[in-house]
Amino acid sequence: MQLNDLKDRVAVITGASSGIGEAAAHALVDEGVKVVLAARNANKLEALAEKMGDSCLAIPTNVGDPDQVDRLFKQVEKVFGGIDLLFNNAGVGYHSAFADSDPSHWKATIDANLYGVLYCTRGALPLMRGRPGAMISTVSSVGGRYGIEGWSVYNATKFAVVGFHDALRKELGPEGIRVSLIEPGAVYTHWGYNVPEKAMRERRDKLEALHAKDIANALVFAFAQPDNVNCQEMLVMPTRQTYP
Repeated sequence: MQLNDLKDRVAVITGASSGIGEAAAHALVDEGVKVVLAARNANKLEALAEKMGDSCLAIPTNVGDPDQVDRLFKQVEKVFGGIDLLFNNAGVGYHSAFADSDPSHWKATIDANLYGVLYCTRGALPLMRGRPGAMISTVSSVGGRYGIEGWSVYNATKFAVVGFHDALRKELGPEGIRVSLIEPGAVYTHWGYNVPEKAMRERRDKLEALHAKDIANALVFAFAQPDNVNCQEMLVMPTRQTYP
């Protein structure tokens, strides 16, 4: 299979301190990509960058804060001059019947899952223009296609992300900038922080859930396609998962 050589490309990964973001960082570095790691947890982020070596730069960032996002991309421009891949991976999930849910959790979910994508995409675009094969790739979810009981606000953000990318793809395609979504099903990560760990693990075990590296592999596959090939949407599900 002939795929593009990714050596010395520049990628920004949000939510990079663990899970899918960390796996994506490893996968891209293995391909010779220079990776900027962004996440809120500065200690974990800097430990990961130190472990991965000179190919990584850690910039602690809360993607829901536009000022922090502006600082992130100004620093990226100063160090690298441009960006070839933005991987919008940061996000949160909060489980509750809507009638019983806390509006403060709505805001946290919307800030990370939607505003974070908007702020980072806006910040990255000026640094992507004119770079062959540039790509914006975002982790959505099977929950961006199907409503799931108990996840109404999370679903709302993911449906919004799908609509945003559909429109953005039409705006940026004529410039040669690719816009891609990865929509995972069940994955072994820390996602779903207020769901009992035992219940989450039992469900994932039953489905033989995906691992973070499976999503990272999908990202590398899409990014390494020829410049004129855009994997617009990749729904990646465990074989045994037949429902959201």
